[in-house]
Amino acid sequence: MKLDHIVATRKQKTIYRDGDLCIKLHDEHYSKADVLNEALNQARVEETDLAVPKLHGVDMVDGKWAIVYDYVEGKTLAQLMQENPEKKAEYLELFVDLQLKMHEQTCPLLTKLKDKMNRKIHQADLDATTRYELHTRLEGMPKHKKLCHGDFNPSNVIIANDGTPYIIDWAHATQGNASADAARTYLLFSLEGDEQTAKEYLDLFCKKSDTAKQYVQKWMPIVAASQSVKGNAHEREFLLRWVDVVDYE
Repeated sequence: MKLDHIVATRKQKTIYRDGDLCIKLHDEHYSKADVLNEALNQARVEETDLAVPKLHGVDMVDGKWAIVYDYVEGKTLAQLMQENPEKKAEYLELFVDLQLKMHEQTCPLLTKLKDKMNRKIHQADLDATTRYELHTRLEGMPKHKKLCHGDFNPSNVIIANDGTPYIIDWAHATQGNASADAARTYLLFSLEGDEQTAKEYLDLFCKKSDTAKQYVQKWMPIVAASQSVKGNAHEREFLLRWVDVVDYE
């Protein structure tokens, strides 16, 4: 396993290329359980109709956990959007179509989205009254079993050289309500300070899925609270503002 060609660096992990393989090397403090869970999620998603890099194994390198996948030659949708701003609308439509195709899939053995969110809300830096309100509202939302990515953004879509869109990074995958997944994507665009794209994305998602925008918005305080547990101080502050300012009713 050669680790001399860095493809990307992310928080607590470095991605390398070794020929036809992609190696995601986590730092020494990364949770073993989280690494194994991501690999298991990946293996389960491989059984759907989506194009995803094939999992080859989990290994240890110098005391650090590594996940080994197929290397997909191409560019991320985020790169293409940046390089071809005139095609932004076209790329955004492809992005939403891919998310809708994902939501058509089922993975019965994945963690249930509601269970994961309830755990995260319990851990959130919020007062007991707010946590109770969020738990109650989450329980009142419809239960679905759709495949949800949990971190669906243009950086996690690779357009291969043959034009095939591959979805990567299934660490946060769950089964649950598609509108919660859409709320997460909206908040990810907003976290990047790209309010215009966030709005365009939400409009397009709701139009193509025939979903009321108000319904996706009802998920936003719940999703923001559950996502505030991890991340840096700036992200937590941003997400917790959504818990306070979004109208629940």
